[in-house]
Amino acid sequence: MKNEKLVRGISRWDLTAIAVNTIIGAGIFGLPSKVTALIGGYSLLAFVVCAVIVGFIVLCFAEVASRFTETGGMYLYAREAFGAVVGFEVGWLYWIVRVTTFAANCNLLLAYLGFFLPSANEGVLRIALISSVVLVLTLVNFLGVKQSVILTNIFTVGKIVPLLIFSAVGLFFIQPANFSFDITPTYDSFSSAVLLLIYAFVGFEAAVIPAGETKDPQKNVPFALLTALGFCAVLFIVIQIVAIGTLPELAKSERPLADAAGKFMGAFGAAFIAGGAVVSILGNLNGGFLAASRLPFGMGEQNELPPIIGATHARFKTPYISLLLTSVAMLFLTIQSSFISALTIATITRLIVYATTCASLPVFRRKTDAPEAKFIAPFGIIASVLSLLLIIWLLTNVDFRKEGAAILIAAAVGLIVYFAHRFYRNRFLVNQS
Repeated sequence: MKNEKLVRGISRWDLTAIAVNTIIGAGIFGLPSKVTALIGGYSLLAFVVCAVIVGFIVLCFAEVASRFTETGGMYLYAREAFGAVVGFEVGWLYWIVRVTTFAANCNLLLAYLGFFLPSANEGVLRIALISSVVLVLTLVNFLGVKQSVILTNIFTVGKIVPLLIFSAVGLFFIQPANFSFDITPTYDSFSSAVLLLIYAFVGFEAAVIPAGETKDPQKNVPFALLTALGFCAVLFIVIQIVAIGTLPELAKSERPLADAAGKFMGAFGAAFIAGGAVVSILGNLNGGFLAASRLPFGMGEQNELPPIIGATHARFKTPYISLLLTSVAMLFLTIQSSFISALTIATITRLIVYATTCASLPVFRRKTDAPEAKFIAPFGIIASVLSLLLIIWLLTNVDFRKEGAAILIAAAVGLIVYFAHRFYRNRFLVNQS
């Protein structure tokens, strides 16, 4: 890897902010009502179950990430553990995850902007707003990683403050009668709710990808992952308690936190939370953009995509070709999709990618030539096995006749790209010799 082309400008707390930013995105602003509609008060238990599942996965990520200093994240881990073909597929699929996540979150951003501008999610204005968001984030990330990190830090503060105020104030207005556990949810409905909620807890993996731009990544990445998840898990559970306790019609709400805030803080409170949601989602989009644009770059550096994709700008030291490709894909998919459709594809694909990192933990522990781990996960093998079993359980709730077809097509396209590039690369080397 030629990481000297990049600038190591991301500190420990910057990285933690990136992880928090990509976890606290659109999910917590849209999903409280969706899971309540599915399983009512038992949604609180679903939040706890999700936190435990993701906790096992994060432990695996923390140990595996502590072995590497290069850009690439899950792509790099899979390549080292299982070979080039698997590594490429993981990198390709995770790039699709980040693009579809961007599309889902950007669509929810427009829904919250609709609080202030009712026509924000309609017609030409919708396309103009999406294009503006993509253009601004592309420019910020082109100018340098430090600029992107500064923007991420600003958004992190801007999103956490409204959520903390919502939680702290809302706790005093909870109506115990709103909590009902009389109807026990079915297995299918509960597991479907957990699968949906996973989207609120994921995103932490964005912090492992820009390791080539992180100071002391082998120590700082595990710290950022574990700190961010612990903070977000507690915050999310409190938010759900407040949402259920203050908004009787929660299951029917399209903007659940804004509607709940309107109940106990009036019109100003609703506007305050809606504004916080806009800031939160913008921050999430920026963190996701940073991670997504580094994947094609890392694959280009490994010569598994055309080397030009691994190029960096001479002045700004940013992967401008990869940035451009990623921004075009994000713009197209966001315009063509909705929040739920993009969310479902992103969640399923992300779980598949997570499984490869969890499976790589015991592989690296067995390999004598594996990079040394700077963080050893407690009960690491158990965490790996449980993570894989829980991921399989979640995937059993997927209707692969719908979302599965799109993912299989994406994986097939990835293989075509990989072998086509390999063929032309080898042919070029033969001609050169």
